[in-house]
Amino acid sequence: MSVTAATVTAGSSRPTRAQDIRILVVDDDPGARLLHSRFVAQADGFTLVAAVGTGLAAVGHGIRGGVDLVLLDMRLPDISGVEVLNRLRTLGEHSPDVLVISSSQDRVTVRQALAGHVVGYLVKPFTESALLSRLATYAAERATTTGSSTGSREVPLAQGEIDQLLSTGRITVQHTRGAPLAPIVPTWPGSLPKGISQVTLDRVVAALDPVSPVTARALATELSISLATARRYLDYLEETGAIDLAHRYGMRGRPEVLYRRVPPPTL
Repeated sequence: MSVTAATVTAGSSRPTRAQDIRILVVDDDPGARLLHSRFVAQADGFTLVAAVGTGLAAVGHGIRGGVDLVLLDMRLPDISGVEVLNRLRTLGEHSPDVLVISSSQDRVTVRQALAGHVVGYLVKPFTESALLSRLATYAAERATTTGSSTGSREVPLAQGEIDQLLSTGRITVQHTRGAPLAPIVPTWPGSLPKGISQVTLDRVVAALDPVSPVTARALATELSISLATARRYLDYLEETGAIDLAHRYGMRGRPEVLYRRVPPPTL
């Protein structure tokens, strides 16, 4: 039996607001449905519409509307999560966003999900804080693109990742902090803008990691340079497509900007 929104949120003191993002939980495991529904019930700015255990039920909710985001498991008893995703995409502009929550980690499933333009892929099991963090990021990105001409809420790839995807058909990220890289910025005399030193630039690049992002403040501390200097070099690297940006949203204040190195194409 599926867990309904009323069942999960009963007794909750958090009021539902009209502007809340409406979520549908899809999972064939009753225990997982209940747990993930409770996680959603604790997320400020989100409302649980329903929790269902089959792919057809998920598609039915999508067709009827009233769902903004689907938390979708890939392993379902009737049709696969990939098929659910494909059917939802036939709804065009009325198709809800999809965040995959699944234990499936095989390359085929992940690639099929990414091809369906999901907003994220969260591997089970995960903690409440991990899901709430993803939901907060999604809400922030959704807010920044509301009313845009494209309506897209996808996280863009950095230039280096796009080049790698075009040349190899895949993006391979390896933990190679400090390892030598192919040149990702000009190195010939006179090619760098004023205020950018090749020596310092090389140190900044070597300190950045393709997997674990860092803040400008943390980078400045590690390299014993000023915060303004760190930001100047990071801005330059971002302009050249050598690094990618992300945001970490806390409970209060402005989000922190995180920087990670984009790995060069692997041919």
